[in-house]
Amino acid sequence: MDSLLVSRMEDGRPEVFSSIQGEGASAGVPSTFIRLAVCNLRCSWCDTAYTWDWSRFDRASSIMALTAKEAFAAISALPPRNVVVTGGEPLLQRRQLVPLVEQLGGSGFRVEVETNGTVAPGPLAGLVDQWNVSPKLATSGNEGLRRVVPEALRQFAGQPCAYFKFVVSDPSGIEEAAAIAEGAGLPSGRVILMPEGRTAAELRERSPWLATACAARGFRFSTRLHILIWGDRRGV
Repeated sequence: MDSLLVSRMEDGRPEVFSSIQGEGASAGVPSTFIRLAVCNLRCSWCDTAYTWDWSRFDRASSIMALTAKEAFAAISALPPRNVVVTGGEPLLQRRQLVPLVEQLGGSGFRVEVETNGTVAPGPLAGLVDQWNVSPKLATSGNEGLRRVVPEALRQFAGQPCAYFKFVVSDPSGIEEAAAIAEGAGLPSGRVILMPEGRTAAELRERSPWLATACAARGFRFSTRLHILIWGDRRGV
């Protein structure tokens, strides 16, 4: 069975850690995170560029391979029963993820998968308890890359457990997010707008006008709890 490419912590261990879910529909839920490596997008504000940017980070020391059995052992050693598979872009490894997600589900874990929405759920459809889909806006800086794939988003919209989180850095992003949501048929009650920010000050600056827009349009609002609590630190 193929192994999963997982981000490596600075001390060499796989990036599997317990914290609270900081964003989106399940914000505040105690969770174990497993961070997969490799991504097909290049967001300028990405806070996990060490999972894909080999011009700035050494690939060999930044990622490692884990079998599904090894990943399950690392996850089950931690207390939370909610598991968040994050990245990178996890669905670039969707086939390799199936055995892990099946084992987690069969052992009573609840599984969330975070994705940029450019790759359809494929064999993971029906196995995941919650999809956290985050289509990227123009301000993400992905020039020349296909950052919005409407057909994939429509497949996620057909999953009642899918939520759609847009990271907004300026007011123009509100209209763009609304247009993407309408074009892909995303239910407004499952659309979440979140301010871009890697500091508490940035979040405080952008939250008032974004929360006001959410109230006016019927979208959800999310902050970034982990940034407010711990700042931009890995492993929390």
